Amino acid sequence: MGRLLDGEYVLPLRWTDDAGLDDLTDYLRRISAWLPVTVVDGSPAERFDAHARAWAGLVRHLRPLPWPGANGKVAGVVTGVRAARRERVVVADDDVRYDRDGLERVLDLLGAADVVRPQNVFRPAPWHARWDTGRTLLNRAVSADYPGTFALRRATFLAMGGYRGDVLFENLEMVRTVRAVGGREHRANDLFVERRPPTAAHFWSQRPRQAYDDLAQPWRLVAALAVWPVVLDGLVRRRGRRLALLAAAVVAAGETGRRRHGGRGVFPAGAALWSPVWVLERGLFSWLALGARFLRGGVAYGDVRLRTAASSMRRLRREAAGRSPLARIEASGAERPHQASGSSSP
Repeated sequence: MGRLLDGEYVLPLRWTDDAGLDDLTDYLRRISAWLPVTVVDGSPAERFDAHARAWAGLVRHLRPLPWPGANGKVAGVVTGVRAARRERVVVADDDVRYDRDGLERVLDLLGAADVVRPQNVFRPAPWHARWDTGRTLLNRAVSADYPGTFALRRATFLAMGGYRGDVLFENLEMVRTVRAVGGREHRANDLFVERRPPTAAHFWSQRPRQAYDDLAQPWRLVAALAVWPVVLDGLVRRRGRRLALLAAAVVAAGETGRRRHGGRGVFPAGAALWSPVWVLERGLFSWLALGARFLRGGVAYGDVRLRTAASSMRRLRREAAGRSPLARIEASGAERPHQASGSSSP
C-alpha cells in the first residue's frame, strides 16, 4: 500500500442518478488507501443515503454547509476545505481520476505555491471529448487549460474567506481570489490527470455555460465574437483561400499546444484538427452568451440564472486590500510555501 500521502482529497458532488456509482466507488476505494478522502455530497436524500452505504468505511461523507450564492459546487468546495484535516488539499470533480504518482506530485508542488492547476486529459476519448480537446490544446498554446481539479493550501483558503458562490466560472473565481490576496499559482501543464468524458447530451448542455465563462475574460470574448463575422465575410466574398489559411493557423496553434510541456506523449496525433471545429462552436455560442447576458439577465444554471461569470482581479484586489490575509497566516504559525519559479502566474 505504501506510505500515506501528506494531504487530503475533497470531492464535491451532486448526483440525481447513480449511473456512475460503481466506477466512482472503485476509484474512492483505491485513493482512500493513499490519503484521507472527504466527499461533500449535495445529492437528494435518497441518493445521499445510497452513497453513504456504498462508501461506508472508505471516506468521510458530509452534507454541504450553507454558502451564499446558487453555485452549489462552491458550497461543496468551501465545506470540504474547511473540514479538511490536512494543510494540503486536492479538490477534484467526480469525473477526475488521479493515480498515486499524480497525487504525490500535485501535493509536492504545493510546497512552492498556494494553488496548483494540473492538466486534465479525457480517457476514454469519444468524438465529443476529442472536440473539446481542441479547446484544451488552444488554451495550452497561449497559457493553460482550466481542469476539474486543483490543489490548495488550506490556510490560504481559510484566510481568504472562501470565494463567491454567485458566479458561473467558479474555478476562475477561486484562482483569482487566491491571487488577489497575494497567493501564488502554479500551472502544472506537464502534470496530466485523467478525466472521464461526459455523455454527448451533457457535452451539448455545457456549450452555452462554457461560452458564458468568457464574459470574465474580455480578450477571449472579443476573439470569439469575431469568428463568425470573419467566416461569413469570407463566404460572401468567396475568399476560400483566406478561410483555409485561417483554419490552418488554428490547427497550427492547437498543435503548438499539443507539443508543449510533454503533451505529445498524451494527446494523440491529429488532435489539433479539432481546434477549428471548437473555434466555430465557441464563436456561435459566444453571441448567444452575450444575448443571454443582456436580454435574459444571465445564463441558466439549474433553476436560476447566474449573471456574473467571475469577478475581475481589480474587484477582488480592492476587496482584499487592507485585510492582509496572508499576514494572518504567517502570524498563526502555519506553513507557507517557498517561493517558486517556472510556471507560476505573476
